[in-house]
Amino acid sequence: MGTVAVGVVGIGAMGMGIARNLLARGYAVHVRDIRAEAEAEARAAGAVVHPSPVSLARECGVVMTVVVNDAQTEEVVFGADGVAETLARDAVLVLNSTLSPAFVAAAAERLTARGLAMLDAPISGGPARARDGTMSMMIAGPAAARDRAGAVLADAAAKRFVIGERPGDGARMKLVNNMLAGVNLAAGCEAMALALRLGLDPQIAHDVINASSGGSWMFADRMPRVLAGDYATKAAVHILAKDLGLLLETAAENDFPAPIAAVARQAYLATMALGHGDEDDSAVIKSYAQPAGIALP
Repeated sequence: MGTVAVGVVGIGAMGMGIARNLLARGYAVHVRDIRAEAEAEARAAGAVVHPSPVSLARECGVVMTVVVNDAQTEEVVFGADGVAETLARDAVLVLNSTLSPAFVAAAAERLTARGLAMLDAPISGGPARARDGTMSMMIAGPAAARDRAGAVLADAAAKRFVIGERPGDGARMKLVNNMLAGVNLAAGCEAMALALRLGLDPQIAHDVINASSGGSWMFADRMPRVLAGDYATKAAVHILAKDLGLLLETAAENDFPAPIAAVARQAYLATMALGHGDEDDSAVIKSYAQPAGIALP
């Protein structure tokens, strides 16, 4: 039974999974989202819905933000109705989104100046693993804040990696992970589209690749959606496009070439240009299939 009230700001696919998992573990969970339908779902599951992040933070010992990007994080943390206005000195703010390392480091400095504690803790694994508490989390920040939020983080993520004390390093680690995720998915979609062009049975191609050296976690997770023709959004195309963009910016800032990631990002941009940016990222296969006239399952 959780003893700390937990706030989740941003209850999309991952945030909703986190909220439902913590509710199941006995926590008092408080939520805020800009979408009424998401708030209604969370309320029905037992969460307390708040009209603003500032209201939510007043009630919670740990606040987790799971929004899309730097701009949304800036708004929900430092905006007029932001978390920072009412977060208690002994509470901990946990940034779970994939963000720019420079933004995260600057946010930590701004919060420290207010006497507030923050952890840089991006997450990975998808909505199902968020829902059952088996996702991974990359944590950077002061040991004291890690200790205070430790029980909540342990219940939220079975696989927790302490990257270090420096906020921003969690974001850096997540970008490296997402570089591989994005490259693997783009390559997997290209391979499956080629299998279809060659007249191979897609289910057999799926089974062979998963049992062989070409398999990857992303292929195994996403290709069943392609085989089912199910592009209902679990992780949107535009999110990985954004993440790969952040990765390429960070690589450039560090004079590091990332040519494979740059090529992979083009598949996501092409998918968005075809009008599929809000679909599940398995829809990247459409960027190969649609121009070539390949029929998908």
